[in-house]
Amino acid sequence: MDNNKLSRIKARMQEKGIPQLVISDPVPIFYLIGKWIYPGERFHALYINVNGDDHFVMNKLFPQNEDLGVPITYYDDIDDGAAVLAQFTDKKAPLGVDKNLPSKFLLRLQELGAASSYTNGSLIVDKIRQIKSPEEQKLMIESGAKLDKVMGKLIPWAAKGLTEEELSAKCFELIKEEGFEGKSFDPITAYAKGAADPHHITDQSKGKHGDCVILDIGGLWQNYASDMTRTVFIGEYSERQKEIYEIVLEANKRGIAAAKPGAKMSDVDKAARDYITEKGYGEYFTHRTGHSIGMECHEPGDVSAANDEIIEPGQCFSVEPGIYLYDEGIGVRIEDIVLITEDGCIRLNNYPKDEMIVVPDGE
Repeated sequence: MDNNKLSRIKARMQEKGIPQLVISDPVPIFYLIGKWIYPGERFHALYINVNGDDHFVMNKLFPQNEDLGVPITYYDDIDDGAAVLAQFTDKKAPLGVDKNLPSKFLLRLQELGAASSYTNGSLIVDKIRQIKSPEEQKLMIESGAKLDKVMGKLIPWAAKGLTEEELSAKCFELIKEEGFEGKSFDPITAYAKGAADPHHITDQSKGKHGDCVILDIGGLWQNYASDMTRTVFIGEYSERQKEIYEIVLEANKRGIAAAKPGAKMSDVDKAARDYITEKGYGEYFTHRTGHSIGMECHEPGDVSAANDEIIEPGQCFSVEPGIYLYDEGIGVRIEDIVLITEDGCIRLNNYPKDEMIVVPDGE
């Protein structure tokens, strides 16, 4: 168990008046103990109490051969795992519950009277995870730099006549080639009208001369995710396409400039969105400006008008404005991950954003 992270979690538990907490999601469990454990459909809970009476309740199918820094209580397949946990909980105190705990287990804990009340305990852990340690920051920087190399290798393939699915497969091949453990999400590789659909599912479409191409990709490096989007044009771009691209690029730059300690997450969204709206395309920017990122590509703490949380050093999140004109077959999104420093931010994606044209072979 990482005692520094644990102490930060317990301090926040006390601050929020939640004396006990259940964590069941493998990601925050890995964050604390440094080991991946996937329980499948079985009950699985790391129980944390501010008084130090911590326990890990897990099925005997997952024996641990090393010291995880917390007492483990095993149960058989024929046992009631929730009832085993209820032996340790304070029945007269509130219980913070993991947002991903299956309802069948939460309902069972309620039937057993495991606590006086139940609340979303993930709000505590998620907030702690938002602030990256120096070691986490190092891994995020490395992950972003490696993804720059993947993007540089991938872009030329956008003009080689591949289908979207083939281009996505090539992306995954390059991600593995660069040494990533895997992809942090399924790549979005989309031409023309596909690019004008913000979360288009890749299909058998092929790009043609003059099409825009959105490449939204990411990899996992030593358990930390990267994410980046670039938009390019096959062979040439029209004045209309150039106009849209330059608006999105400026919105991206303005959002990044607004990303600094003491500002609100909504300020970053506003900086990007207001510019696009000013240029007359507000209704075509149809999603939030960004999301937090770390061990998961999309983590709690979004960059949107609804999030007024104050930005702190150590946070990592995306700035990814876009304009999508489906009827014209024009879609442009430009995304960078930023790491908040003491006096501003640094970009974790430094692949150029002004190289708009990819030339097909033979041209």
